Amino acid sequence: MHGVLAVEANSIVKRYGAITALDGASLALPKGKVTALVGDNGAGKSSLVKVISGVVRPDSGTLRVGGEKVEIANPRMARGCGIHTVFQDLALVGPLDVVENCFLGDEVYWRMGPVKLPFLNRFHMAQVTRQALDRLDATTVQDLSQPVEVLSGGQRQTVAIARAVRQEARLLILDEPTAALGVKQATQVLKAVEQLRDGGTAILIISHNLREVFAVSDYVAVMLHGRVVRTFDRRETTEEEVVSAIVGLDRNDPINSVQREASR
Repeated sequence: MHGVLAVEANSIVKRYGAITALDGASLALPKGKVTALVGDNGAGKSSLVKVISGVVRPDSGTLRVGGEKVEIANPRMARGCGIHTVFQDLALVGPLDVVENCFLGDEVYWRMGPVKLPFLNRFHMAQVTRQALDRLDATTVQDLSQPVEVLSGGQRQTVAIARAVRQEARLLILDEPTAALGVKQATQVLKAVEQLRDGGTAILIISHNLREVFAVSDYVAVMLHGRVVRTFDRRETTEEEVVSAIVGLDRNDPINSVQREASR
């Protein structure tokens, strides 16, 4: 994997009692590239994302952001490092409009010198929201005063991504971003992902849709039994090769080689 790394996870271990969710998982995420994380249910994808995004703390292993070792104890610390995650529930508030959701918990108020006034600076917030949407080339979200509950699934996903863009995400993690969307809406979201990648943001997509993975990703990382067993350059692999790695038939995985020898 080439390029400057935005975020790197090294030898991450996470156990829940007798269950080992992550067994020395390592993943490198370069700037300006889309990495897809794939694997069967229970392979460890969600656990690795939760560690990187600060939802859970690993039992061992290290995280590096921009080459510097960091301790990420909670999601706020992750966001402070520029790591933003859009989970499947999007964390949007339906009755609030597009601008209010983009600034949720980070509202901007008018000031009179050093004194913060009890009035939202709606003009500034709308301007920044529009700039974030423009970076995504998101032409489908025009009326920023609409409550997000009236938007389509694709539009809501775009608003959630725009919120991360506004916060200057170094790494954007998208959990099944098109799972509940139709073809047209999914295309809109993937277009936004490509725009963000081209702007230099590292993107990690968790997806079960291999057709989508091959359409948008630069690298495909495969998880199995709590480890990242292979990372493929999407241009140099096939869906069949990726599927073989997902189900544990990849002959280049040293763990599988040991297991095959032991079974003889």
